[in-house]
Amino acid sequence: MRYVAQKVGFYAVALFAALTLNFFIPRLLPGDPVDILLAKMQQKGPVSEATVTSLRLLLGSDSDEPLFSQYVQYLGNLARGDLGISVSYFPAGVSTIIGQAIPWTIALIGIATILSFVFGVGLGTLAGWKRGSVLDNFIPVTTMFQAVPYFWLALILLYVFGSILRVFPLSGGYNVYEATPGLNWTFVQSAVLYGTLPALTIIISSVGGWLLGMRNMMVSTLSEDYIVTAEAKGLSPMRIRQSYAARNAVLPQFAGFAISLGFVVSGSIVTEQVFSYPGIGNALFTATQNNDYALMQGIFLVITLAVLGTNFIVDLMYGFIDPRTRAKR
Repeated sequence: MRYVAQKVGFYAVALFAALTLNFFIPRLLPGDPVDILLAKMQQKGPVSEATVTSLRLLLGSDSDEPLFSQYVQYLGNLARGDLGISVSYFPAGVSTIIGQAIPWTIALIGIATILSFVFGVGLGTLAGWKRGSVLDNFIPVTTMFQAVPYFWLALILLYVFGSILRVFPLSGGYNVYEATPGLNWTFVQSAVLYGTLPALTIIISSVGGWLLGMRNMMVSTLSEDYIVTAEAKGLSPMRIRQSYAARNAVLPQFAGFAISLGFVVSGSIVTEQVFSYPGIGNALFTATQNNDYALMQGIFLVITLAVLGTNFIVDLMYGFIDPRTRAKR
């Protein structure tokens, strides 16, 4: 219980600090989101002073109000679940925008992250177990893909499979002319087809890191005394590899995987921009361009909660997986 209480206290402080930074950082950016919105509205006609005042009050951009008062109001709104109104998608609420974008991002980035982890750890286990094999010598190729600029790899795949071979669509999340969003086979099939190429890009660029990390941990683990003892007892090579070596070598990878899962909701801005994918990364990019404080804060809040939540769960699980982490000092 003491271990759990310490973790709860630590993450509570981290959450408060993150919320505070989430409020102040967007306000350090130059420009005023209301001015950007007014510029769009003035293209259709003049805007009265009363409308300007109303927009500033609605969007929380009243410069006459002290910053501390805005901060207190911001915390109060969060407690009520009110994330504000988006300037970029006015008059839609931030919660609505995030709610529409998150499922796309979780489906794409989440599945791609899990697949890259499973493939990387599995191949890394075999490469570390059989050092000098063909798979072990193939590692520099996988790490090369990880070093390649992400947008460059995405553009190459898009050009080859989307433009030349025409196997996958060039952009979008689904076929807007043939499919209607919902739990129906036509939409699911279309979404999978449109999401395959972005997911493939993520897997190719990230599997090398998991593979190399697991391979190195396997090599280090195989030199431990308990591995030598298991071999001396005459245990089968497969049991030694899976139950002794891989089980212990995967612990650091497991922690890194948890962090990666936490960042799944943040999406991949580069991926979603290149493929015009309707995820949370695309919404964040739009919010940054328009100085949309409310939307930026809402997205950062979701990312913060996801990262802290997954790390908290993994810390608790890690304490039971490896009891040494709960040892009193």
